[in-house]
Amino acid sequence: MVLDCLSDPIRLAIVYQLAEQERVSSELCCGDFYSLAGKSNLAYHFAKLRECGLMLTRVAGTNRFMRLRREDLDARFPGLLDAVIKSASKDAERLLLSTEREVIGAG
Repeated sequence: MVLDCLSDPIRLAIVYQLAEQERVSSELCCGDFYSLAGKSNLAYHFAKLRECGLMLTRVAGTNRFMRLRREDLDARFPGLLDAVIKSASKDAERLLLSTEREVIGAG
């Protein structure tokens, strides 16, 4: 189910951006992904990522903050997330993924 979820380029881009953001902080909000798709489309992809256990959402007031469930994934599928992220980074331009210097909060 995890690999099936990651077969979608938008969901892969979301996971990639969350993984890149882990270096600076552990969470991103919904608005940080608007460059990938519209709000309703993103809501669908966020739900799919939560259902398969890749992402956790924290609600704070009217904001929703997302982060990867890296510890859980690494315990269940050791090395899988790192392999997916490494593969996605090689294909980042085609997938319209952010580069390291575009990571939110990095200066």
